[in-house]
Amino acid sequence: MIQDALDALSDIFSPPFRRVMWKSLALTVAILLIVYYALDRFALSFVTTHTNWLATLISVLVGLGLVVALALLAAPATSLVASFFLDEIAELVEREVDPTGAPGKSAPVLEAALFSLRFAGLSSIVTVAALVLFFVPGIGFAAWIAANAFLLGGEYFDLAAMRFGSMAQARELRQRSAAQVYLAGLIIAGFVAIPLLNLFTPLFATALMARLHKRLTMV
Repeated sequence: MIQDALDALSDIFSPPFRRVMWKSLALTVAILLIVYYALDRFALSFVTTHTNWLATLISVLVGLGLVVALALLAAPATSLVASFFLDEIAELVEREVDPTGAPGKSAPVLEAALFSLRFAGLSSIVTVAALVLFFVPGIGFAAWIAANAFLLGGEYFDLAAMRFGSMAQARELRQRSAAQVYLAGLIIAGFVAIPLLNLFTPLFATALMARLHKRLTMV
């Protein structure tokens, strides 16, 4: 498992992964900038004061509030954007791990779109949960890690497994290998806990779970 994680981390900085990484990050930044501008214009449209210093203060406070909001939205936005490239990442890992094996198949467009929305929704839930749990004394961080391991581990493993079978087959394999999937989920949860690096979570988690899936099905 540790070797799978180290290999997945190494994959992120390989040339094929870097192309996907820059595409997803560039699109994410563009979306966040558009959202920032739109919300800034919308919020300031309610400001009617004619006092210059007060208008400036409100503008600064609105700007700071939006920066915080966008920081919280960064992870869900990255997950949503990157989810459209995850099949490409999984295919690269599958070829690396098992060059002679049958390649996986991408999900149909509609199913992929629904999966992407579910990814973004899950990432949003995790972000909100992080804010709540961090303020719980003693167990906050541990509970957040445990929840992340279960939710994200399951989602990313299903993504890797569904390239070779149905959702029902993916979930059956996940249940049979629950301990290994959860351990891999703990590694992903630790990755998510690192600021800035967590923007690469979709790439890292997909590479890790693609390796785990291959290892489980090749034995």
